[in-house]
Amino acid sequence: MKKIKVGIIGFGLSGHTFHAPIIQTIKGLEISKIVSSNAQKVHEICPHVEVVAEVEQLFSDPDIDLVVITTPNTTHYPYAKQALLSGKHVVVEKPFVNHSQEAEDLIRIAAEQNKIVSVFQNRRWDNDFLTVKECVESGVMGEIYSYEAHYDRFRPEVTHRWREQNIEGSGMLYDLGSHLIDQALHLFGLPETIYGDVFAQRENSVVDDYFHIVLGYERLRVILHSSSIVKNGGPKFQIHGSKGSFIKYGLDSQEGLLRQGKAPGDALWGKDQAEYYGELTVGVGDLVLKGKVETATGSYEAYYEGIVEAIVDNKPVPVSATDAMHTIKVIELVKKSSQEKRVVFFQ
Repeated sequence: MKKIKVGIIGFGLSGHTFHAPIIQTIKGLEISKIVSSNAQKVHEICPHVEVVAEVEQLFSDPDIDLVVITTPNTTHYPYAKQALLSGKHVVVEKPFVNHSQEAEDLIRIAAEQNKIVSVFQNRRWDNDFLTVKECVESGVMGEIYSYEAHYDRFRPEVTHRWREQNIEGSGMLYDLGSHLIDQALHLFGLPETIYGDVFAQRENSVVDDYFHIVLGYERLRVILHSSSIVKNGGPKFQIHGSKGSFIKYGLDSQEGLLRQGKAPGDALWGKDQAEYYGELTVGVGDLVLKGKVETATGSYEAYYEGIVEAIVDNKPVPVSATDAMHTIKVIELVKKSSQEKRVVFFQ
C-alpha cells in the first residue's frame, strides 16, 4: 500500500512530543515535510524529514496528502482552510478553532473538496477514560446520575508560554477544557443546559486558569473542573449511578512516556500502575461489593490508525469535525454563562 505522505506545521510541544513520534509508528503514514524554524530539533527525532520555513511549501507540494496543524490556536482556522483548499486532508490539534462559526466553515469546505478534516482529541484514548467508558456503557453502575472529571495541576507561577498570554484561544478552558468537554460529549451527547464559572485565579494571570462547568442532562449532571493551584488532587473521575460508583485516581501514562522519548509499541505503553486502578462499588440490597478494575490500555496511536482507514477505506474519521465543533460551542456557552452568571441552554 502506498503510504500517505504527511506534512506537519509546527514543532513545539504538540508536534514534537505527540504527533511526530506517534505518526512514525503508523504503517500507512510517512512524514515528508515539517514546517519549523528549528531544523536541529526536528532532525533529533525525524532525521530524514525535510524541514521547510513556510507553510506554503507544504500546501503547494503535490506529494503531500495529509497536513497536520500543531501551531497556536489562532492559526488553526486559516491554516486548515488553506490546506483544504489546496486539496489536502487535514488533522488539527485540539481545540479545533476559536469560534464555532469557523468550524462550520471548515466542515463545509472539507465536504466541497471531498477531503477529511479531523481534530486530535487524543484523550478519548487515555487509559483511564477508556476504563470509565467501559464501566458506563456496560451498565454495571446502572443509570448514571453524576459524572465528575478533574484535570488539576499545581502551576502557581504564570509563564511566558503563548497559552498564558492574552490572545484569542489561550487559557485553560480552550486547553484542558476541550479535553474534558470532548470526553463528556462523547459519552453522553449534547447537554440541555450549561453553567460555567471561568476566571483567572493566579496572581498576574491574564487568561483563565480555573473553570468549573456543569452540564445538565435531565437527571444526569456532568461536572468538569480544572485549577492550576492544586497541590494534592483528588480523584480524576467520580461516576455515580443507580447501582454503583466508580472512583479513579491518577493520570494516563502516555504523555509522560512520550516526554521520555517512548512511543507506541514500547513495553509499558498505555499501561497503568496497579495502585491507580479504579475502584468499583456495586450493591444489591444489603450486599455491597467493592473491587479494583484493571485499567484498560491507552492507545493514542488508535487515532492515527483511524485517520489512515478514513483516507484509504473511506471509513468515518476517529474524531469528527462536527464533534469538535460541538466542543467549541460548549466552550462559547460556558464563557457566556460565566460572564452573565446564569445557566444557559445549549443551542
